[in-house]
Amino acid sequence: MPDDKELLRIDAESMFVLSPSGRIECVNDPGRSIAPRMFIAGCAQGNLAYVRAEVDDDAAAKLLRLTADEPPWRDPWTLPRCIGELLDVLSSAPPFAIGPASRTPLVVSPSLIWHLPNHVQYDHPARIVRGDLAEGAQLVARFSKAGMPPEMIEAGFVSVADLWEPWCLAFEGEEVAASAIAARLSERVAEIGVYTFPKFRARGYGAAVTAAWSSLASLDGRALFYSTSRTNRSSQRVTARLGLPMIGASVSIG
Repeated sequence: MPDDKELLRIDAESMFVLSPSGRIECVNDPGRSIAPRMFIAGCAQGNLAYVRAEVDDDAAAKLLRLTADEPPWRDPWTLPRCIGELLDVLSSAPPFAIGPASRTPLVVSPSLIWHLPNHVQYDHPARIVRGDLAEGAQLVARFSKAGMPPEMIEAGFVSVADLWEPWCLAFEGEEVAASAIAARLSERVAEIGVYTFPKFRARGYGAAVTAAWSSLASLDGRALFYSTSRTNRSSQRVTARLGLPMIGASVSIG
């Protein structure tokens, strides 16, 4: 098993589309979303840093020097000591966008990262519908014809295209209680995206759908990861229920 730093590297290099020189080009999601200007991940074994391709080369070199001098990120509940200096460099670097977007204030988004073993077990009475089985295909056909349920639209699933494969849903009766999709997917890695609908939270549905997703055959042989913001206590309860090992922390500077 790789150590935590190597797991963080595997995860980070699947989160983004990287240039040959290792610069971030975009987020590795189906929509190829705009990436943060800088991404840092770390643990007791050391830190990793990636800079967006559009950042000025001189600024990028300064940013990487600062993170190279940063001590190993041992406490995931703190930010790297150099965060202020990183913000200063990014704030003063030549803008890499034209117009108002270039003047958008920098946003610091800290997250926690867990390793999600394949085939995690969790006992729960939820009915699980898997996208790779006939029941999942029938559900997609129903949603395509009748439209997505209002609660799913409110959560961002406006069409079946937003069920990023591989996926599974947990049901209570006829209601969707929680969803699990592949927020990031590469040949070696998958990162789960979990959403538990408000009325079903704190009842184990998030853990149930996460366990089911980790057991999908198409994910066998891939390293799986679960990450969430430091403020998302509901999502963190899922990791506690499943006993997932935390491997480190990250911060995106957008």
